[in-house]
Amino acid sequence: MIQTIKNAWKIPELRKKIMFTIFALLIFRLGTAVPVPFVNTDLLGSYLNTMSDSIFGLMNAMSGGAFASATVFALGVQPYINSSIIIQLLTVAIPALERLQKEGGEEGRKKIAAITRYTTVGIALLQGFGYFTLLRVGTNGQSLLQLGDMNIVWAGIVIVLSFTAGSAFVMWLGEQITEFGIGNGISIILFAGILSRVPGAVRTMYRGIRNNMDGVTGQFNLPWWGAILIVIGVLAIVVLIVFIQNSERRIPVQYAKRVVGPKMYGGQSSHIPLK
Repeated sequence: MIQTIKNAWKIPELRKKIMFTIFALLIFRLGTAVPVPFVNTDLLGSYLNTMSDSIFGLMNAMSGGAFASATVFALGVQPYINSSIIIQLLTVAIPALERLQKEGGEEGRKKIAAITRYTTVGIALLQGFGYFTLLRVGTNGQSLLQLGDMNIVWAGIVIVLSFTAGSAFVMWLGEQITEFGIGNGISIILFAGILSRVPGAVRTMYRGIRNNMDGVTGQFNLPWWGAILIVIGVLAIVVLIVFIQNSERRIPVQYAKRVVGPKMYGGQSSHIPLK
């Protein structure tokens, strides 16, 4: 693997793609640290920590911790993923979209991509409004907003538009990685967000093991064998995903003998790889 990376780095075109991808990921990580205005991030973080086993915990993990900090990239790539799934399902239900996908060629794919982008913005607006409602209602009757003299309507507009613009920018950034970088941009951004949670998870696991060894009660405790099982489980999931992703069924194909001019070519055996 290391040798493959070294060989890829020697090729100027691949080196540019790698550098572009790294630069785009740095921009993504910077955006996850810029909070939207009028939000009490301390109260929000404490509230979402208590809700880590709910859907909010999953959204926070997919956004790389940006959701719990109410940053401009808090929604991450989720609106785009939802939009892509919805449009793919609608291409089966709506004949016009189905014809556009099957018979439209490159122009049809561009139109479907444009529809997906517009749908992404609409879903981001809905999710942003839902997030703003969560901030306004708060917990135990205490709002998670810091409005000061600002009217709540204008504050809501700023917050919702900030979330929507951040989600649209992440979508655009993923498309740029796909076109000028390496691999699928949305998948890479999603992977980078999840990977950024690994150091925090390791620290939590370490504190749990120390608390268990020291006999500390009332805090997170984790036996050493539990940590080993977690690591083995994570590695097993990674191995299974890679195995399924790279697996293929090889359908054997036998070519009959044929005569071309004065020569006879013998039959050949080959296969058709199906993912």
